[in-house]
Amino acid sequence: MTAHFDLAIVGAGMTGLCAAVFAASRGLSTVVLGPTGSWAHPSGLFDLLGVYPLEEKKRVHNPWDALKTLMANEPSHPYGLVGEPALRDAFSFLLDVLSQRNYSYFRVSEANSELITSLGTRKTTYCLPATMGAGVQAWQRKSSCLLIDFFGLKDYSAQLVASNLRSAWPLLRWSTVECPGTDSQHEISPAFLARQFDEAPFRDRLAERITPLLQGAIAVGLPAVLGFEHSLGALEHLQNRLGVPVFEIPCTPGFVPGLRLRAAFEKALHGLGAKLMTEKVVRVRAEPPDGFVLFAGETDALTEIRAPAVLLATGRFLAGGLAAERTGVRETVFNLPVWQPDARQAWHRADLFDTRGHPIHRAGVRVDALFRPVDSSQLPVFTGLFVAGSLLAHQDWMRTKSGAGLAIGTAWGAVKACQRYLEEGQS
Repeated sequence: MTAHFDLAIVGAGMTGLCAAVFAASRGLSTVVLGPTGSWAHPSGLFDLLGVYPLEEKKRVHNPWDALKTLMANEPSHPYGLVGEPALRDAFSFLLDVLSQRNYSYFRVSEANSELITSLGTRKTTYCLPATMGAGVQAWQRKSSCLLIDFFGLKDYSAQLVASNLRSAWPLLRWSTVECPGTDSQHEISPAFLARQFDEAPFRDRLAERITPLLQGAIAVGLPAVLGFEHSLGALEHLQNRLGVPVFEIPCTPGFVPGLRLRAAFEKALHGLGAKLMTEKVVRVRAEPPDGFVLFAGETDALTEIRAPAVLLATGRFLAGGLAAERTGVRETVFNLPVWQPDARQAWHRADLFDTRGHPIHRAGVRVDALFRPVDSSQLPVFTGLFVAGSLLAHQDWMRTKSGAGLAIGTAWGAVKACQRYLEEGQS
């Protein structure tokens, strides 16, 4: 089978799906290629810039102010290619798209928010699912709050959260509840609970069990399992039944919020006419001046995709966009030049906790002002190939807590450059 599109996006993670939404919204016929299994891991939080400067390990209050400092200190950082106005536009556009698909986000436009996690730690982020929003106010006020966990639910302990936060939040209490309909089960999964929370009768019975435990609490925190399809409705229903604000606490791994977010993206892509193919790209071929041919799927049943433009959003090492070998770091789809330390011995510093970080964490593909990968002469390798996300060089998104911002902003910039390229006749 052969299919033709204006733009083929390789990689179905955060960057790839953002790029697909942006491209389809601009009228480009778009296909996204790649497995989506990794969406079980994200917490659903959108970090813009959480820690900077890195050497000071400074938590950022106003990410936009810190962004200006970062771009001045690190002119080669991908944020510099995007620019603040475009980054603001990208966030606003994406949040509006998700809200239209019944997945709303909470944010303070000029500030990061701080919330608690399932480990009893603090997390700084820019945007968080609306189901977690009341947790920001609860943490700020530190008034009486009840945390709930459930018999049989692994990897989440309200007692652990409360214990680790006891000194900072003395009025935090916890209790364990048996979920209605699960009393005889020794183990329940987050997915099972989320499906139960989608049902109003379950929420009614659960509220009856939580109400006697309130004892003056003015907020209730639950693990992030408040439904797959109707999380906002589940939140509102529980708040009405309990008479106090309810909030989700992000867990590790995210699982339910990540799958909710993926579902919202899929609804958006379907509504915009974009196609999502979960097959892995196994081979690519450039065919100037017509563009590219991509082959995806199993060896005995490959789908052929033809497009004049390709956007590469395959991530770094864990996602498979980069591969570390004895001779160096390799880009795995087009074999593009990779910026990296000169020698393998220079990948890591002697001190694991060196505040400067490790050079290997800034390895990646270098691009020009139009997000096109360049060679050693700073010339585009392919004029119709664009790169976005963590595959880009000269950034350490994990330490700066900027993963979502990098994905959203560079996807926006790369799609804009791609549209210009296509409109100008692929020159």
